[in-house]
Amino acid sequence: MRLKEKVILITGAGSGIGKSTALLFAKEGGTVIVNDLHVENGMQTVEEIRSLNGAAHFIQADVTDEDSVKSMVLEAIGKYARIDVLFNNAGISGVGKLHEMDIDAWNKTINVNINGVMLPSKYVLPHMMEQKRGSIINMSSCIAEIGLASRASYSTTKGAILALTKSMQVDYAAYNIRVNAILPGTIFTPFVENYLKTSYDDPKEAINKIKTRQLSGELGKPEDVAYAALFLASDESKFMMGSPLYIDGGVVFGKDA
Repeated sequence: MRLKEKVILITGAGSGIGKSTALLFAKEGGTVIVNDLHVENGMQTVEEIRSLNGAAHFIQADVTDEDSVKSMVLEAIGKYARIDVLFNNAGISGVGKLHEMDIDAWNKTINVNINGVMLPSKYVLPHMMEQKRGSIINMSSCIAEIGLASRASYSTTKGAILALTKSMQVDYAAYNIRVNAILPGTIFTPFVENYLKTSYDDPKEAINKIKTRQLSGELGKPEDVAYAALFLASDESKFMMGSPLYIDGGVVFGKDA
């Protein structure tokens, strides 16, 4: 019960890492506010949590729309009176070299991955400041630290999130608010699985190629990231501030001989 009596808002919690994290947080005693753009996915997460006797509530909202985010936070505060943890998990991929990028595709990745962190933080922070405590977890990526082919827009956003995390920590440390970032490697989520199927003639060959980037020789699982988020959400990480937490199977700091 590492999150007992904590109220947690997780964006993009209808599938993948967000869903695994929501299930784990509820198991650890947290009350989970499940946010997703897709009602069916979000409600499925809530139903699974409730079937395990956990506490969950769904709020549909678009993290790129200011009014939508503002309403989400007001609803959460109205129901639970506080938000102890915000996990800015929602995001999308972006594929392509810079000179090949369509401006609309570029802007969409920038909007979802950066504004989708900024807006929930903007509206949750005043409540955390008032209660003088809180933990914010931002989803970055190990790609913020390395170069990877054909990921210009995605790497731009994840590098920005890492920088934003550090800046936020400086601004809100005085309010006992911790802000940290998770930097995963390739995690085998439904999103990644679908991307591989639609982008490669031989998805199995693509998976094997991706595995070679990681010293572990395997792709990560959503649960691997969920447990990292649990640590950052809990009081066990109270001395971590503005820190990147790598869950990457050895991509960034390892190189096979």
